Amino acid sequence: MGRKARQLLDRMRASKSGWSRNDLVALYTGYGFIVSHGSSHDIVKHPQFPALRATLPRHDDLAKAYVAHAIALIDRLESLQAGGPDAPGVD
Repeated sequence: MGRKARQLLDRMRASKSGWSRNDLVALYTGYGFIVSHGSSHDIVKHPQFPALRATLPRHDDLAKAYVAHAIALIDRLESLQAGGPDAPGVD
């Protein structure tokens, strides 16, 4: 995760409205997610944790729920990377 991705995440936490699809792509890729082309939406998933998935519409007018989901997914990623309760092998 880079400094720019962290700053973008912090700004998205402060306000979930007004973000574009490109902003979400920058956030996801900044945290190591891969964005691949699906049929009607793009698929976002993390190569190390394939259960961390999201869909991303191709239009630029995004609902706040897409931003909220991205924040939650990155929070879960950080927990997994830190060996938190969601980490594989932790009972």
